[in-house]
Amino acid sequence: MDDTNKDTAEEKPAEEPVPANANGEELAQEPPSVEERVAQLEAELSDMKDRMLRALADAENTRRRAHREREETQKYAIADFARELLSTADNLRRALEAVPESEVRDARTQSLLAGVAATERELLSVFERRGIRRLDPKGERFDHNWHQAIYEVERDGVPGGTIVEVLQPGYVLQDRLLRPAMVGVAKERQKPAPAAEARGEEQPGRPQAR
Repeated sequence: MDDTNKDTAEEKPAEEPVPANANGEELAQEPPSVEERVAQLEAELSDMKDRMLRALADAENTRRRAHREREETQKYAIADFARELLSTADNLRRALEAVPESEVRDARTQSLLAGVAATERELLSVFERRGIRRLDPKGERFDHNWHQAIYEVERDGVPGGTIVEVLQPGYVLQDRLLRPAMVGVAKERQKPAPAAEARGEEQPGRPQAR
């Protein structure tokens, strides 16, 4: 035998021993029973079914999330554009308030004010069609989610926390705040201290009851 055959023989892995009985006779491995095979297939089927259900649930969640994000994008896509138009609405309102209609005697000025008022109504109508609503909360309770308090003032007959003046209206797009309303709020009145007699305190220059 040459060297090549020797090396090949040496590199050949040893065969694993075959199980044998006490007499040294080889034992044949028995195939799994029908019950064992059925149980194995059922386990594999259950695992595959579980994986499939998980994959379907993940796909459905992804679809719903994408649908929700698409709807929100469509609803609030005009937010930045609408926010830039708010100053235009403010200027129209200031123009109308600067010259009260009752004080105008000139027909030309009255016609000009009527045109400004019509422009404001049309702009607000466009806002409404696009889901933009103006907040004019005078007389309502102050809510920090929608309002921004500029000052507090005491007002007779007005409960504390009530909005008494709107300095600048706010705006809402759908259910999102575009700009809070800037308001003045009635201050909570301090309750007067109870009378000295009610507290039973001794008053100066007055004998205490015995």
